[in-house]
Amino acid sequence: MTSGDTRTTPSIEELEAQERRLVLPRFTHDDAWALGSLLVGLARERRAPVAIDIHRAGQQLFHAALPGSTPDNDAWITRKRRVVERYGSASYLVGARFRAKGTTFEDSSRLDPDLYAAHGGSFPINVEGAGVIGAVTVSGLPQLEDHRMAVEALERFLSEGVRRDQA
Repeated sequence: MTSGDTRTTPSIEELEAQERRLVLPRFTHDDAWALGSLLVGLARERRAPVAIDIHRAGQQLFHAALPGSTPDNDAWITRKRRVVERYGSASYLVGARFRAKGTTFEDSSRLDPDLYAAHGGSFPINVEGAGVIGAVTVSGLPQLEDHRMAVEALERFLSEGVRRDQA
């Protein structure tokens, strides 16, 4: 996936399938570093002007701001992460569910848009047997691209982690 990704918008079913598929066996501080570093590598390859954040149980475990990102990206990260924490689903999926009902998150959630943003880029960190324990968030690209970058990193991390565990 590149920042010029022109694929169609994923359906709610596709987004829900991503969440079912991307369940981790564990998520430690070292895992946060590995996932964050993987995301930084993807962003650097694409010269993506993003900020990246990983939170677990209310604690920031990783943060990076790449060239071209701004303080506004950090504000977006916080707002998108709050949606994941509140709904237990990807921020993009939450927004898509509201749009599917013919409304918007801002109009119908009854949540302060200065504190919550159902825009793509924050994805739940879901651990087997524990559920959603945190979020990985990307901000700086159009919302679907932010979402796709987070998903791609989790897919790679999970695939590499499985190989690492089997070694």
